Amino acid sequence: MKKIKTLLLSILATVIFALCVACGTTDIGGNGGNGGNGGNGGGEIKPPVVETVDYASQLKLDLTTNTKKQEVTMRLHVDGDTTHFNPKYDSTLATNPSSDFAGTDGYVKARYIAINTPESTGKIEQWGGKASKFTRSKLESATSIIIESDSDQWNFDANGRYILWVWYKPQGSNEYKNLNVEILQEGLALGSSVSANRYGETAMNAMVQAQKQKLYLYSGQPDPDFPGEAVKVTMKELRCNIEDYVDKRVKVAGLITSEFDNCVYVENVDAETGLHYGIQVFYAYDTQVLSILKTGNCVSIVGVVQYYEATSTYQISDIQYSRFHPEDPNNSQLIEEDDDDYVSFPMFTEVSAKDVVDGKQTVSWEEVSEDEDGNEVVNTVTKEFDYGFVVWHTSVLVSNLTVTSTYTTASGNSQGAISLTCEAEDGTQIVVRTTVLTDRNGQLITADRFDGKTINVKGIVDYYNGKYQIKVYHVDLIEILD
Repeated sequence: MKKIKTLLLSILATVIFALCVACGTTDIGGNGGNGGNGGNGGGEIKPPVVETVDYASQLKLDLTTNTKKQEVTMRLHVDGDTTHFNPKYDSTLATNPSSDFAGTDGYVKARYIAINTPESTGKIEQWGGKASKFTRSKLESATSIIIESDSDQWNFDANGRYILWVWYKPQGSNEYKNLNVEILQEGLALGSSVSANRYGETAMNAMVQAQKQKLYLYSGQPDPDFPGEAVKVTMKELRCNIEDYVDKRVKVAGLITSEFDNCVYVENVDAETGLHYGIQVFYAYDTQVLSILKTGNCVSIVGVVQYYEATSTYQISDIQYSRFHPEDPNNSQLIEEDDDDYVSFPMFTEVSAKDVVDGKQTVSWEEVSEDEDGNEVVNTVTKEFDYGFVVWHTSVLVSNLTVTSTYTTASGNSQGAISLTCEAEDGTQIVVRTTVLTDRNGQLITADRFDGKTINVKGIVDYYNGKYQIKVYHVDLIEILD
């Protein structure tokens, strides 16, 4: 009888334990079934599984509301929460008059409502690259994109960008998803005045869910793709292998030859061949680093290599600098002319228009690798490049160009900038692009000053619309010969 009683108690205990497991209230070790507050058994309490809700899909786009809506296509991807769009005026879904976008050169610079993704352009922050790639992937694969205002009018931020909700239709779907909410849902953005907006409640729920699930920004873990310690490279190595260094932190030295629009141009010369190599450096709005970024200074730059899609150019950004630690090797710094990384040279190397436009240049360099036994092996690599690519972002002098036609930008931030189509003595055509130029009295310089003239041009080799050209930042750098 005693054995039967013991067996029945054992079966009953097993059944109770199974029920507790099913209900998620098991506390192995004692009396703490309610959150463990009453027991001293020390058992681990497993939190209930958080149900994942697709808030971005639950939210529905209503084309009948009084908000502004426009079907668009992606013009330029900037980062996780900023995109430039082209209005699709022939849309049958959502169309506004072209006058709505005339003030912004006909396209839409969109800043997403309710979210703030980490930086991934001028400054690089943890998870910024992940957020940027996520946004881009959704828009590039979309079969339709619609932007929506939060009220019955288009809303703008202090920088003149449209503040928008962005909806996209995934391939194979008939429904639009709200990208703002989806980015929050993925844990790739912090909230920005979330509850104060049209879809605030849904956006808040999406963000809270991401926090509970400890996704990305809320994981407490480092971003595995975040650029690490700087790799020291020569300007030649950087230029000839630029794609290998994208999204990596580098340290490179050179002479500052020009400055414009929060950028400086830094170049160095290869002592063996005399070839110049350079890079654009975007310092954003870091006023501290301006103390060393002056034309004519030799500097050591520490920053992250990026491909900037807006101008189809490679640049160094996220500049590391602290005025309190000027000698820190991990900081950008002013260096002496006898530094091992720097070779003294004059600015504005004379080159031909033909070389810049369609010349070729063979470059050789050494690469170090290991053989099967772990021994160091030095190999010489030889590769042919476009000459314009080799001298991209360096200072050059091109002489005896005849201006055959001109074009002046009529609107936008570059209103008044001039493009001079020029012909060299050998018949080569090359474009000289100026910024907005003024004389010493502050008066705007117009294209008729150069039309039909023969000129010598000092500028920076630039790349635009698939061609290399010369960019000029000051009127004194164009010498009129006749």
